[in-house]
Amino acid sequence: MVFVGVRSVPGRMAATAGTAVLATALTACSGSDGPAKVAPSGGTGGAAGTPAAAPTVHPFTGGKSGLRNPVLAVKIENTRPAMPQSGVKAADIVYVEQVEGGETRLMAVYSSQLPKKVGPVRSARISDLHLLPQFGHPAFAFSGVQSKMKKYIRRAPVDDISQDNGGSAYFRGANARPPYNLYADPRNLLKQAPKAEGPRDIGFRFGPAPEGGKPVTTASAKWPAANMGFTWSAKEKRWLASWGGTPDMAAEGGRLGGQTVVLQYARTTRSKFHDFLGSYTPLIHTTGTGRATVLRDGKSYDARWSRPSEDKGTSFTTADGKPMTFATGQVWIVLLNDGKPYIP
Repeated sequence: MVFVGVRSVPGRMAATAGTAVLATALTACSGSDGPAKVAPSGGTGGAAGTPAAAPTVHPFTGGKSGLRNPVLAVKIENTRPAMPQSGVKAADIVYVEQVEGGETRLMAVYSSQLPKKVGPVRSARISDLHLLPQFGHPAFAFSGVQSKMKKYIRRAPVDDISQDNGGSAYFRGANARPPYNLYADPRNLLKQAPKAEGPRDIGFRFGPAPEGGKPVTTASAKWPAANMGFTWSAKEKRWLASWGGTPDMAAEGGRLGGQTVVLQYARTTRSKFHDFLGSYTPLIHTTGTGRATVLRDGKSYDARWSRPSEDKGTSFTTADGKPMTFATGQVWIVLLNDGKPYIP
């Protein structure tokens, strides 16, 4: 089943999610598995277009570094044999997506900084191709894709630097057995992605916390075969992640987790793709509108999300319609099914 809960600080009632609203798909993804065709659009600098003035803060983190750096998205395994993962701690944005069998996989997005290595790198999914157009023309690193999906990868507005194309940027580690031992050097990957654009506005807004919110200490998210938790650390001023009830550690040391965690409810359906065991791949509909729970600064906020089309970003608003601001730093977008639990 799929479940999200938040636990309040002592003396407070548990925060509850708002009324579910099914998203109304506004793009081609509502009628087919393939992403909508997106016209090329310029970013805020990068090899693919005319250089533009750099933003004053990074649109992914609200920070000051890497304002013109190209955007790199990497698919990363998120099951027990892959842990501890490398490079996730340095990501600007971490997406958590349901895949076959009720498990989850990460898509880590980098721009403001790059880790020395990232992985274990795993294969792409159709939901990735519906998320990536909002970044303009990013570099996309993954270890492979189902044969029926190859034509969609070719049509997508990305620099394909998969294992098939990345050459020496990929290497095998000695800490696990295949397929959980494939890693990549992000700097080497970007050398092979000359068309990758710099960061652009994807709808995030950073600033002081909005009024209201409910003080909470923990939040949890569950899928049919996986669960994650986030615990507020006042000392570190971020939400510390757990996986399967145990701390989600980084290979570089310390816990994974972000300054802002968004539990985003999006309609999830069966796609036409499936794995070699016959399990169907979920298709997460990330255009339209829906509800969300935003965690920042030890509080939980009921919010709404809106994304009008695949080449546009996702904006978040509070219950009273004001911009939902994020805390400066890493953002986790945890994608959960809206409505009844999605079991493929």
